[in-house]
Amino acid sequence: MPIYPSEIADAIRKPKFCEPVRDPNAAGAEAKFDCGCFVKVEMRIDGERQTIREIGYRTNGCGYMIAAAESAGASLSGNSLLELQGEIVVPTAGRPGCTDAPIRAIRNALADHRSRLIEEFSGEKALICTCFGVSADTVEQYVASQSAQSVTDVSAALRVGSGCGSCRMLIQEIIDANG
Repeated sequence: MPIYPSEIADAIRKPKFCEPVRDPNAAGAEAKFDCGCFVKVEMRIDGERQTIREIGYRTNGCGYMIAAAESAGASLSGNSLLELQGEIVVPTAGRPGCTDAPIRAIRNALADHRSRLIEEFSGEKALICTCFGVSADTVEQYVASQSAQSVTDVSAALRVGSGCGSCRMLIQEIIDANG
């Protein structure tokens, strides 16, 4: 009698993403203390296009955790962060705790990437968009030079306001002040 259902067994037989990422700029881990398993996810995200160029993981977890990490790698690789809109979905197959761990590790890696963007920022002006590390000065210069009339125009050009959206009101204030 097989240990795992066929879809899990197929995923762990020939893992494609179970390898380190060269020059990662996002890393996150998650552990399950009830069974002693962990999963660490690394990504290389293209800074210009904000696209996941490479994703890999390491784990000492069970087949369910490996299958979930494989599924996540397949669904995220090559995707734009904007396309994801914060949604990371991995099919659960029997053991939700084991399939949730890779999702939490991916979220931790994306939070790490965002922290790195913010840390790279240096200047005297405040950040308007922490998702993409865009300063108020950058938005003000763009609005003034391009006579931008809408948040959508500014977002299309600078990506500002196209992540979580919490800065869209600030962008509108800059547009209104420049008008």
